Amino acid sequence: MSSTTPVDPPVSVTVTTGGPVSGAIRPPGSKSLTNRALICAAMASGTSTLTGCLRSEDTEVMIDSLRKCGVRIEIDGDSIRVDGSDRIAPDKVEPLFIANSGTSVRFLTAALSAAGGQYRLSGVPRMHERPIADLVNALAAVQNGSIICESPNGCPPVLIQSDGWQGTSSVGCDTPGSQVVLQVAGNVSSQYLSGLMMAAPVAIENGHTSVTIEVLGELVSRPYVEMTAQTMRSFGATIDIHDQDDDARDRDNVSVRVIVSGEGYRGTTYAIEPDASAASYFWAAAAITGGKVTVQGLTPDAMQGDVGFCDVLQQMGCTFTHDEDSMTIEGRAANGIDVDMNKISDTVQTLAVVALFAQGPTRVRNVAHNRFKETDRIGDLACELRKLGAEVDEHEDGLTITPPSGGPSSATLETYHDHRMAMSLSLAGLCAEGVEILDPACTVKTYPEFFKDLEELIGRPHRWT
Repeated sequence: MSSTTPVDPPVSVTVTTGGPVSGAIRPPGSKSLTNRALICAAMASGTSTLTGCLRSEDTEVMIDSLRKCGVRIEIDGDSIRVDGSDRIAPDKVEPLFIANSGTSVRFLTAALSAAGGQYRLSGVPRMHERPIADLVNALAAVQNGSIICESPNGCPPVLIQSDGWQGTSSVGCDTPGSQVVLQVAGNVSSQYLSGLMMAAPVAIENGHTSVTIEVLGELVSRPYVEMTAQTMRSFGATIDIHDQDDDARDRDNVSVRVIVSGEGYRGTTYAIEPDASAASYFWAAAAITGGKVTVQGLTPDAMQGDVGFCDVLQQMGCTFTHDEDSMTIEGRAANGIDVDMNKISDTVQTLAVVALFAQGPTRVRNVAHNRFKETDRIGDLACELRKLGAEVDEHEDGLTITPPSGGPSSATLETYHDHRMAMSLSLAGLCAEGVEILDPACTVKTYPEFFKDLEELIGRPHRWT
């Protein structure tokens, strides 16, 4: 066979069972932070250097889209140099393909709407089933031009034909259009709010003095909003976040009000933390096997809320320790728990697999928005856990997992082309024989080297088909 002949990716992988997992690992850079930093750097005046970046499908589609908008991006390993000084606003529709990257489609939709130009953002079939109407409706209310969802169910593709945002004069101000006020629902995805926040300095660069964003109703995944604000501040933006008290919320249903002001973004050098969502799989490996795993580069003070997964494992009976540059989980997760995972919803699948090896049921609450991710991360997760022998009850806001009395059984598990399904479900194979994971290559979305890193940590090879 020629060395240039394409090789099909493996159809399945089975993690080899063994004893307690012990070791240390540093996951790749955070996908959430990498894509946030890319947006801020692309819209900044001056050049930025981003270090510790994640290289994956989600970040590649973001980079490709920004390059099509005239942003100069140079890549050297995990460092990325970004210069948006030649960014353009196309006068004919520029097609942008964003695969199944929720951060890319939501952040780009908001930023390009504020910057102006004509774009069509589309993706894989599943992306065209993921809702974005709340974000598009918020933007349409201030759009100088038009922005629409082309799918009849309020999903991508999104067509933008924009001359920027429209504002209104503030009281006592002689400058028309000096303020922009948007309202957005917060109960489906915090990325809608994050996208609007990151777009606001672009509108300010285009002549507005401030942007106010009002969140209607519940705001899910709040730590990601704080992460967005911290990232923006690193690039020179000014952001104030105000939680409304119960009386004010009853009057106008606004739960959070965000005010962005200042003078737009400035280029900077920005270091990206290791991915805390990815780290959850390695902490879980310790909790499942009764081992000890240290994740380097993260602390409880990290920007990413998913470091809170260690607190959940501690509630289940693990020992959690940390120092100035690492976090360690030791011992087995002995007991099931009842836990609100709204703030760390990307780790629900990880916890679900840990729950298979604990004593008693585990109830996961307040994650109804997980149904709108890369797959239905409640219904589809329940289906696969049942194949392993668990009793699973679905609820409107989550699920209850009762572990099988004799431990998980062998099974062939679907991943629904969801990277988190593949990575989390594979962990069952650490202690259960014959757990086969289909389509393991889907981890390329956020962690292309996951199975390689897991293999090195556990010290034994996987079985590939």
